[in-house]
Order: sequence, then structure tokens, then C-alpha cells
Amino acid sequence: MTPDAAPSLNRNQSMRFRTALQSDAEALARLINAAFVVERPIFSGDRTSADGVRAYMEKGKFLLAEDSIGLAGCVYVELRGDRGYIGLLSVEPQRQGSGWGRKLMDAAEQFFRERGCAAVDLRVVSARTPLPAFYRHLGYIESHTAPVPIETQPKVPCHFIYMSKRLA
Repeated sequence: MTPDAAPSLNRNQSMRFRTALQSDAEALARLINAAFVVERPIFSGDRTSADGVRAYMEKGKFLLAEDSIGLAGCVYVELRGDRGYIGLLSVEPQRQGSGWGRKLMDAAEQFFRERGCAAVDLRVVSARTPLPAFYRHLGYIESHTAPVPIETQPKVPCHFIYMSKRLA
């Protein structure tokens, strides 16, 4: 596998995983904003923009999941020494609850295993109460909390929950 290739987890011929290109930035911003609409009661505005996606791409990569209909989901992956960081797990709203999130997490973890990472880190906002349980189910353990930066201006009291998982 080339360094830029996403791991293939194709168990179904209609599913494809690949690394995003710069030309995917607009579609990724639309997907992420649609998936993160559930955060509107917590934060104002869109989660990101095409320029924001491009800024992420300068530090890491987006792994994309596609099917015969089109873009189904994405996850951001960033190498941080011998650890990986996962962020912006996004599944197209009509496909949520159908296993795409888990498949994207599997792809992200495999991406980091192939690059020799010992562990993976992520963070969630405490006001998204179902998320810690979802990640615990995938083997992540809460490591610490931190305040949400004041410039983020949350509408409700909340904090970040950091979670980690050792890779075998």
C-alpha cells in the first residue's frame, strides 16, 4: 500500500474507502456540516468550511467511505509521533445508524496500525452524551477532560472528553 492509500475494508463490493483529495474539500465540508448539525444546540454556525477542510489536510488526511450513491462518510486522521489522532467522524445523515461510523473507525485504526502507531486519541464534547458510550464500545477509554476554549462560545455548559485506545 502506498503511504497515501487508505486501508481497504471492503466486505461489500459497493463500499469503497480512499484518501481524500484537495478536490474533495467542498463535498467534505458539506458532509461534515450535515453530520454535525446535531451540535447546533451546543455551538453556533457550521462545523467547518472548504478552507477549514484544506487546513486540516495540511496536517493530516481524510479517509472517505463511498458507495454507489456517493460519499457516505469521512474521518480525519493525523499522525502525532507514535500516536494517531482521529477527528471529525462524519456519516451522511441518511446513513447514520447503519454501521458506517464503525467501518470508518476501523479504517482509521488500520491506517494508524500500518504506520506503527501505538495508540489512537480522540476527543468529544460532553454535551454529545451518546458519544462516549459509542467510543467505549469500540475500546476507547476516557483519559482526561479539558475546558472548551472560550472563543468557541458554546451555548450550553460543556467540556472536552479525551479518549484513547491502545493499538495491538
